[in-house]
Amino acid sequence: MKALIVFGSKRGGTAGLAAMVGEAFQREGWTAEVRDARVQQPIADADLVVIGGALYMNRWHRDARDFVRRHHAALASMPVWLFSSGPLDDTARPGDLAAVSQVQAIAARIEARGHMTFGGRLEPDAKGFIVHSMAKKYAGDWRDPQHVMEWVHQIVHEFVPVEIVIPSMRTAPAAESVPAEVHVPAQRGRSRAPAANA
Repeated sequence: MKALIVFGSKRGGTAGLAAMVGEAFQREGWTAEVRDARVQQPIADADLVVIGGALYMNRWHRDARDFVRRHHAALASMPVWLFSSGPLDDTARPGDLAAVSQVQAIAARIEARGHMTFGGRLEPDAKGFIVHSMAKKYAGDWRDPQHVMEWVHQIVHEFVPVEIVIPSMRTAPAAESVPAEVHVPAQRGRSRAPAANA
């Protein structure tokens, strides 16, 4: 099985989280490819896709949003999970932060199976007037590899590939046709999640 992990990252914190997600899938025996959301490549060879974006002012990173727009048709027919990185404290660790409204809308459009918010990272010497001011009080790294591994473990053990099952030929009463059976997963639920900046 192959997982494609795509990220939109402003200062490298979310890119680091995406790498953790990829490593967690590999620990589960999967092949994992971690890719910047700006890379223009097909996604059809993946069995599932995980898309992550940094949060800034309650908005998901633009590169992650653009990736969803570009691949909307394919993503809508694939198993997809989303994650956000943002909170500059330990509030994300319980795993129950609700997704910001923008991410909820994106998840609904592609019927994402779930979402998780992870703690973010802010370097003490972050550039930019606003983030530099924030760094004076909130600098630190709240990304939790154990949190990531637990989430990926849950994904792997809930994962059911999307497939079409055509039954073998069988005798049917005259004048009756035997339709193909299409097995489609139930509508994808969305777990609650996100928060602030990464």
